[in-house]
Amino acid sequence: MTKFRTEHDTMGEVQVPNSALYGAQTQRALNNFSISGLRLPTRFIHAIAHIKKAATETNLQLGLLDTQIAHGIIRASEAIIAGGYADQFPVDVFQTGSGTSTNMNVNEVIAHLATEITGKNVHANDHVNMSQSSNDTIPSAIHISAALAFEQQLMPALENLHTSLLGKAEQLRDVVKTGRTHLMDAMPLTFGQEISGWASQIESNYVRLQTALPQLLQLAQGGTAVGTGVNAPPQFAHNFAQNLSANTGMLFTPGDNFFALMSTQDTAVAISGQLKTLAVSLMKITNDLRWMNSGPLAGIAEINLQALQPGSSIMPGKVNPVIPEAVCMVCAQVIGNDASIGIAGQSGNFQLNVMLPLIAYNLLQSIELLSNACNQLADNAIASFTVNQINIDKALARNPILVTALNSIIGYEKSAAIAKKAYHDDRAIIDVAIEETKMSRLELERLLNPKALTGL
Repeated sequence: MTKFRTEHDTMGEVQVPNSALYGAQTQRALNNFSISGLRLPTRFIHAIAHIKKAATETNLQLGLLDTQIAHGIIRASEAIIAGGYADQFPVDVFQTGSGTSTNMNVNEVIAHLATEITGKNVHANDHVNMSQSSNDTIPSAIHISAALAFEQQLMPALENLHTSLLGKAEQLRDVVKTGRTHLMDAMPLTFGQEISGWASQIESNYVRLQTALPQLLQLAQGGTAVGTGVNAPPQFAHNFAQNLSANTGMLFTPGDNFFALMSTQDTAVAISGQLKTLAVSLMKITNDLRWMNSGPLAGIAEINLQALQPGSSIMPGKVNPVIPEAVCMVCAQVIGNDASIGIAGQSGNFQLNVMLPLIAYNLLQSIELLSNACNQLADNAIASFTVNQINIDKALARNPILVTALNSIIGYEKSAAIAKKAYHDDRAIIDVAIEETKMSRLELERLLNPKALTGL
């Protein structure tokens, strides 16, 4: 049977499991918010621990904390950052809108660990939360966790996908295929040209996200309760940012205006919009791959995606485009997350946004999903697909839209008549053009050469 100990806070006594490192306020949150079973991401908890470490270093430098207590808090914070005690942060995402429950969860765990380390009574509020408030800590943790996720996950994943696309474009630069508009046959282009368009999309997303990164590096920390910095020394914000930067390797700075950073989540909303744009780009690319892979007999069948698993529990031999489908679902989730973040961003009532945990959860989920999806797409779809040259050449030879090249010579209406006849008779366009014009086969071969029509 689970054994309990009695903990207390300003509201009275609470029974807490003996095995828990947290205290009364965390237990109250568990009792109050049994809603979803969803937990804030580990990266977010680590960001709060980074804040506790940097804040403690700052308070120690300013002579506000006992040296032994400070070192205990720092060691406990470092243990959490290193991945320890992950099971001690069980508070539901759907909690108090300031994220106070999660801030106090981290404070209580660190206080417990620091007490064990030092043998002194380390207090969650008086020591671990010194010069801080949940109201500046949680907005700062959103920025810190997202910035680190950008640096460590998303940007490398985008670079990987971009490199893979450029390599495939170069590999297939001379392979001419039928272009399509409205899903209908159009003028030819090369695979290299088509894939270069995908690569450009990813590059543009990379630039947009990189441009947005400096906004994440501006922190609310130091604003404390409402943005005025009450109970924090004037130099706290500056020193904190320096310590955090040294600990993380990223150049964090105090925000230009704490009131804006605490009462709004405009940066998170803007970043989420950029992530949605990336999701839209990925969905376009993956749907193109699905169409091009369709078949193998009754579809377009221009390419063969790598066969990764059986595609049906009842149809033997069926293989499906599983990576593009998985990426499409990621994109749908990210687009939905953006809608939630947009709604949550509107909840900046007076001096505090009150949907911070939801923003943190969705923003970090979007970054992680997109990072993983980009790597999967690069490594298990783009790099490994092959082309079906026979199908590509057959479609090109019978593409009536090639007659577009004759518009300036015989006119649009005559060209249209030739295209319709070729399509109706299921014949190559060049054979019909020879019959319907006075042009020689040699001249028509030159004019209707698919590769020449790609502009190469």
